[in-house]
Amino acid sequence: MEEAAACQKQGELGALLRREGLYSSHLSAWRKQLKSHGVDGLKVKKRGRPAKTKVSAREIELEREAKQLKKRLAKAETIIAFQKKVHELLEIPLNLREFEDND
Repeated sequence: MEEAAACQKQGELGALLRREGLYSSHLSAWRKQLKSHGVDGLKVKKRGRPAKTKVSAREIELEREAKQLKKRLAKAETIIAFQKKVHELLEIPLNLREFEDND
């Protein structure tokens, strides 16, 4: 673009474009990009989908552990709910104060 801006004489710009195998539309598009986005607008952009981030072995292990803990929690909650129903049916008083968190 600097070389194109330096062309002063008639026909110099056309000769430059022919030599480089460019069209005048390329030059005008580049000028627009430069005006609207600065020098960063002229940088080559990668095409296609962005690359997927690789998951580390530690992250996989933590996800597996979290899934197992969620399953254990669901089982424990089911057992607790069942025990509460048994206590209600048998009319046994349930002392919940022992199990409450004192945080």
